[in-house]
Amino acid sequence: MEQFGYNERHLTINGKPWFPVMGEIHYSRVPEDEWMTRLRKMKAGGVDIASSYVIWIHHEEIEGEFDFSGRRNLRRFIECCRISGLLFFLRIGPWSHAEVRHGGFPDWLFEKGFDPRTNHPEYFRLAERFYRAIFEEAKGLFHKDGGPIIGIQIENEYGHCGGLLGDDGVLHMRTLTRIARDIGFDVPYFTATGWGGAITAGLLPVMGGYCEAPWDPRITPIEPSGNYIFTHERNDHSIGSDYGINETLSFDPSKFPYLTAELGGGLQVTHRRRPIATGRDIGAMSLVKIGSGANLLGYYMYSGGTNPKGKRTTLQESRSSGDINDLPVMSYDFRAPIREYGQLGDTYREIKLLSMFLRDFGSDLCEMDTYIPVENPLLPENSRDLRTSVRRTGNRGYIFVNNYQRKQTQSDHWREVLRIPLESGEISYPPIDITNGEYFFFPFNMEIGNARIKTATASPLCILNRNTYVFYSDNDPTYDLEGTLDSARILSITREQALNAYKVSGNRDHLVITDGSLWMENDDLVIEAEGSTTMLVYPSFNNTPRGFADAGACGTFRIYERFNVDPESTVSAREVSRDSSHARYKIHAEINTAASEYLLRVRYQGDAARLFVGGEPVGDEFNTGEPWEIGLARFGMPEEVEIEILPLFDEDEIFLEKPAKFINGVACNLESVDIEARYQTRIRIQ
Repeated sequence: MEQFGYNERHLTINGKPWFPVMGEIHYSRVPEDEWMTRLRKMKAGGVDIASSYVIWIHHEEIEGEFDFSGRRNLRRFIECCRISGLLFFLRIGPWSHAEVRHGGFPDWLFEKGFDPRTNHPEYFRLAERFYRAIFEEAKGLFHKDGGPIIGIQIENEYGHCGGLLGDDGVLHMRTLTRIARDIGFDVPYFTATGWGGAITAGLLPVMGGYCEAPWDPRITPIEPSGNYIFTHERNDHSIGSDYGINETLSFDPSKFPYLTAELGGGLQVTHRRRPIATGRDIGAMSLVKIGSGANLLGYYMYSGGTNPKGKRTTLQESRSSGDINDLPVMSYDFRAPIREYGQLGDTYREIKLLSMFLRDFGSDLCEMDTYIPVENPLLPENSRDLRTSVRRTGNRGYIFVNNYQRKQTQSDHWREVLRIPLESGEISYPPIDITNGEYFFFPFNMEIGNARIKTATASPLCILNRNTYVFYSDNDPTYDLEGTLDSARILSITREQALNAYKVSGNRDHLVITDGSLWMENDDLVIEAEGSTTMLVYPSFNNTPRGFADAGACGTFRIYERFNVDPESTVSAREVSRDSSHARYKIHAEINTAASEYLLRVRYQGDAARLFVGGEPVGDEFNTGEPWEIGLARFGMPEEVEIEILPLFDEDEIFLEKPAKFINGVACNLESVDIEARYQTRIRIQ
């Protein structure tokens, strides 16, 4: 059985350095029949650990009536993690936040005559009862039992977003930890969120960072995020700023590894503030965290979802229930790498570049120290100077370069020579152009076979069959080699190809490049794509996959193609009602049952929109100016749905990154709707 641990620098597995990637998915926000595919997509994206809150109000909305059925079936979800090859991190609260009503607390808890999250004995009694209910679902699935659960997070942002401070806060966290341990929660890792002065009470602290702050009350552009600056500081001062900021840390960073559990995989917009997180926003931030010394990338969220239906109330965070922000009643899309209906966003591919690298090179990276040049910019507003850092052990390592700042134009750097001072002498790279928006990392003195790459102007992606090193670059890469490669080889691909690349392992490793979604299901490779499917594969498969044609070679890659002959889908819309409060449209789609999914893309002007199937509300969103994507498979592939648009007025106090289009001071109309059919192809890998 594998042994998990940690030291002051990194996590370990069987005593060796370990740099995992963790992704948050809330099982109770995803229909249970979608769990396996979501988890397999996470695994294909380079995730090693799935994590989830156990949201109290989702399980005990009515006092004494625990519900672990359907999408709330925690035990079945943990078993799905095991089947999909993912480890699992259980975040047991009792308070979660998670943009849920009362931060996850049931309404009845506020009728007990004491303040939750205090040291009142009755609160601890009820928290213990909740913990015991969780344990009954999870028992037998802990790592010590051969299961996937390796970690427990106690509380969330305690002492930062509510809760007690000082010694009382420490007592609170220690009491919850003791209760959990006494019940039987026995795992290698007990963690607590550490940003903003949150109380960790000796638990392993985990950090966070977001590219923007949709919880910020302002309705104007806010200051540039500090998460694009290389720094030894682990604290993101903006998280939880709606609750008030405590800018100190409650732990000594030198005694704990730099781990993240809440890197924003996207942003969940609020009614007041609606920033749009892009793949490059998240990719650049992730690279900066690695270059700043992080040894765990944990994303919140990695998979978006939909709030479950409440028994007595809706379950979203809202000001009407005493919370700070208004969230959509149903949607928790988060613009995550995997979106609300399971479709992949651009962030999925951007951060997969780093996840693939970490899976093959992360163990070595863990032990590398971090060096940040003193001349580096200290403030994100500095758009002039280039941002770099170095992680190295001895004379080998990586240089990280970031010339990206969200919503800010950075200076171009022409013919830039990157230099790394070492004890043995300076390493310098060939001159390169670094333009606004670029971010990347290069190796130096990397050993490959019997050779050493002194410098390379390309980024490592993965290793195939222990001897083929895959690199990617937007430009023609250069490799300054010393020695002979012998049986090793270097495979260079473009960055665009790397975004669409997956490492697939059967009897041997293959690099598969496709613009569709790809995941492994037992021994089958599953590709979901629009219409025809094209794969570039290296090394080539032993046999041409059934249903595919061998379309020849593209450099070292073999091309396989499968053509879809099903008719093209069509969609139409007509307005059926309108008044001052709404506009309603009937959407009709021609559905071909051979497709695995139909994705509606609705473009509209307005404040918000709702989806109705069979007259029942089943979906919603706050408008950001981006197309609203809706997966129809969840609803049985209906040929007809209705969209209701709610009006936005030009005097509304709402921040939109993409300004609305008003007609006589009102925006409330459907602009267009289109439909995309997705088809699944299965390939047996030998």
